[in-house]
Amino acid sequence: MSKILVIGAGGVSSVAVHKMCMNADIFPEVHLASRTKSKCDAIAASVKTRTGRDVPTYEIDAEETPALVNLIRKVGAGLVVNLALPYQDLPIMDACLEAGVHYLDTANYEPKDEAKFEYHWQWAYHDRFKEAGLMALLGSGFDPGVTSVFTMWLKKHKLKTIRTLDILDCNGGDHGQAFATNFNPEINIREVTAPARHWEKKPGETGDWVETPAMQVMTEFDFEAVGKRNAYLMYHEELESLSKFNPEIERARFWMTFGDEYIKHLTVLQNVGMTGIEPIRYQGKDIIPLQFLAAVLPKPESLGETTKGNTNIGVIATGEALDGSGEKTFYINNICSHEAAFEETGNQAVSYTTGVPAMIGTAMMVTGAWSGAGVFNMEEMDPDPFMEMLNAHGLAWQVAELDGPVGF
Repeated sequence: MSKILVIGAGGVSSVAVHKMCMNADIFPEVHLASRTKSKCDAIAASVKTRTGRDVPTYEIDAEETPALVNLIRKVGAGLVVNLALPYQDLPIMDACLEAGVHYLDTANYEPKDEAKFEYHWQWAYHDRFKEAGLMALLGSGFDPGVTSVFTMWLKKHKLKTIRTLDILDCNGGDHGQAFATNFNPEINIREVTAPARHWEKKPGETGDWVETPAMQVMTEFDFEAVGKRNAYLMYHEELESLSKFNPEIERARFWMTFGDEYIKHLTVLQNVGMTGIEPIRYQGKDIIPLQFLAAVLPKPESLGETTKGNTNIGVIATGEALDGSGEKTFYINNICSHEAAFEETGNQAVSYTTGVPAMIGTAMMVTGAWSGAGVFNMEEMDPDPFMEMLNAHGLAWQVAELDGPVGF
């Protein structure tokens, strides 16, 4: 399994490949492929400069399953790390099954024609991976990923049960652009403009999703190393898996910060139809407005050199304390410097905070710290070895007991 094939050549992939090549004892051989080989070549050149290691590169359309199977076999990979677009999750999983290799990704499947991301499409692959004796690990980014591991670490070491859970994602960085997204623009804008959903369950009942209009519910939160920011209620896929694997949770929410300028630009773009995902006819061709917008916006991987400041992402959980002392609230989080991330890997912190966990999740599988046959979420694994690697590889975390539950 130690021979790795990474699919995708954006900022997250760049970070993950750099970090893999910085850990040759775990990753003796790393290969990189994407639709645009020149992007792979640029990452490989940076890796060579920073680590001295060679990364073979290939051109591949990840949605062409037979071609991907041939590439997997040509490379001799034991594990495919999917850092491409969420639309491509299922064809890549199909290719892994046919080629007989393990699978990891950072974001769950999303259909091209509907702004809806849920795990059920990938969970449906469980029996096929189990019968093949293969492991598929889903969502090994930061959120989802680290936030799920944070939650399960709290449940293992601090809380017997979790009653309420709030995930808070703050990017306090300034990239100097009038409007830009910090990861793939198409995915980012689809995510932000989708209706917000959070999980609610009364004791003794089964629980359900509560839906509210996008970007309508907001709270102010004081983030360490960033300051006070407006955080907006959103839906995020780890809410689905966290509520599944922690059925006692009565309320689970996800919050992300956005500045006033971002909101203003996004509102205008929505009002003029540029965030639409339905095709329109232009000069005799069908185009997707959002895909055209993504093509003209600054590329996330180009923002590293100009982005200054910090990210602060964490989890606040309230529940019954393990030591029997009653209800307690804990806040566990990571603060990451954009400048430090760029100095180490040539990428800004949003890519770094996803790419490093992708590397660590892959390491968990390669070393056997995490194993199994089937499709798994991060919540199903022992959090301790993953948490240890976070501290050792650039994403140190801290945990504090708060005076009480969040007041929002």
